[in-house]
Amino acid sequence: MVNIYARAVFLKPVPRQSTFLLPPNSQSKNEENIRRNERTSIAMARGHQKIQSQQKNAKKQAEAKKSKGHDQKAAAKVALVYTCAVCRTQMPDPKTFKQHFESKHPKSPLPPELVGVEA
Repeated sequence: MVNIYARAVFLKPVPRQSTFLLPPNSQSKNEENIRRNERTSIAMARGHQKIQSQQKNAKKQAEAKKSKGHDQKAAAKVALVYTCAVCRTQMPDPKTFKQHFESKHPKSPLPPELVGVEA
């Protein structure tokens, strides 16, 4: 009777030797030639591709900028010129600033820039 639970013995595979070997001097020269060819061919092609890619990207960025228009948040920030000295809230015009100051800070004295403004 055969024991089916017996452990199988595995042998390590023997590393194979390459059947195609060049003499040591010619193999190193061959590798040098391959490296030299790779450097020159890649560098020349990549330079042209790089220029084309930059031109294409510049054109794409210009089209995106045209279609985008202007930034509304930046324009709104530039328009807020008046700042309340008490609460640091920004307002676009002196009329709104005076209304804000009278409603939010009634006990505080009116700033000198709002004295002649009509609300």
